[in-house]
Amino acid sequence: MCGIVGYIGDREAPDVLLNGLKRLEYRGYDSAGLAVLQDRKMNLVKCEGKVKRLSDRVAQDWSPEFRSSVQIGVGHTRWATHGPPTDSNAHPHLDQTGKLALVHNGIIENYVDLRKQLEAKGHQFHSDTDSEVLAHLIGEHLNGNILESACAALRLVEGTFGIAMIAESAPDQILIARRGSPIVIGLGTNETIVASDASAIISHTRQVVYLDDDDVAIITAKGVDIRNLANVPVTREVAEIQWDSKAAEKSGFEHFMLKEMFEQPEALRNAIRGRLNESLGTAILAGLSLTSREIVDINRLVMVSCGTSFHAGLVGEYYFEDLAVLPAKAEQAAEFRYRNPIIGSHDMVLAISQSGETADTLAAVREAEQKGAMIAGICNTVGSTIARETGRGVYLHAGPEIGVASTKAFTCQVAILLMMALKFGRCRRLSRQSGIELCKEIQKLPDIVQRTLEVNDEVAALAPKYSKVDNAFFIGRGYLYPVALEGALNWSS
Repeated sequence: MCGIVGYIGDREAPDVLLNGLKRLEYRGYDSAGLAVLQDRKMNLVKCEGKVKRLSDRVAQDWSPEFRSSVQIGVGHTRWATHGPPTDSNAHPHLDQTGKLALVHNGIIENYVDLRKQLEAKGHQFHSDTDSEVLAHLIGEHLNGNILESACAALRLVEGTFGIAMIAESAPDQILIARRGSPIVIGLGTNETIVASDASAIISHTRQVVYLDDDDVAIITAKGVDIRNLANVPVTREVAEIQWDSKAAEKSGFEHFMLKEMFEQPEALRNAIRGRLNESLGTAILAGLSLTSREIVDINRLVMVSCGTSFHAGLVGEYYFEDLAVLPAKAEQAAEFRYRNPIIGSHDMVLAISQSGETADTLAAVREAEQKGAMIAGICNTVGSTIARETGRGVYLHAGPEIGVASTKAFTCQVAILLMMALKFGRCRRLSRQSGIELCKEIQKLPDIVQRTLEVNDEVAALAPKYSKVDNAFFIGRGYLYPVALEGALNWSS
């Protein structure tokens, strides 16, 4: 649940970084820190605890004059994996010289071996983390060109990483890299901001670039130069975020989950809008790029996903079997990727992911593609890795979902799966009249959800009675069985 923010431009970098970290607080974390460059000198503040504590430390340690003179830096919120939440384990981490600072999301699987090799060369470590090993490894390879150095070091790494790094030798550059952990670049006017989540960027710009796995890039205030690990230039498309900064704020609600519950009617309207053809009794899902003949030739549908998206897929099983008479199976992506699944060229593998960056789901997509299956995705984030790698699919258009327990993403995923099953069904055995009736029912969904939300006060009155229970059973049958699973998941969240 760690968060990354990096900034270079003409604003006060510490303020931009702290504001970005505040927007990532919903992800859950136990420590935070900043590293900035001023007059080619590295400056570091980090601590166990919340961003508020970090902000107080910054105000205490860095004068207003200093902060106003800083225009480059990186920040991080950490969720402890290697070592407890302490000041020393907090990011950013320095290399052996103290002239390079790095923030890291992910897990370095061979960090123990790398650490031993570096210790044999005289490196001394001050934390329990795998991330500090990564900082030292890049520092060991540093030869004046931070891009070449990072590429050489990262080729030795096994595991996942999303990193942002600054160095005294490159005072006007931020190096970033990604493998299995999302990194997004926001392109502004005389400024560039990088983050692990677009919510930290949207107040600056809607123009973003998403890195692919094993991309390494140099960020300046004027733009970005992206390479692969072989240091060969690559091109990544510029995407536009479809929501504004207000969508990532609580807007008067007590917390994000409550806000997103009440956003469900509008989110469903956006998911449904323009996607139903009532006269023909079918759905219009142009992003699937499938002809009727191609849909008829699909023998089986396998939905790969995790958590809430998996529960949506379980609902989808019923839809595709009942409406399209198509064998359908929802698979836990975390298990699918470690099996040797039987997948053929007439099977469709549908990846369902709110973020479009779920590592297990992405790995399942790549395994299915290797086996020759047709691939499609259902995602909420435009330009995300799963959306790009599947090449076909449907966007939710639900807006940002910041609450940890999913609400509007789940209901929109279910609605998209229903419309997809309707389209498949009309290509198979579902009659036009049945399709027309279903189109009418789908169009009623936002208003039904709105009426359900109007009992909020009655639900709030009941909540204290049940909030103190130690155990709860959620029971459902048929379509409501997966819904019961999602209810139980949200209860435990």
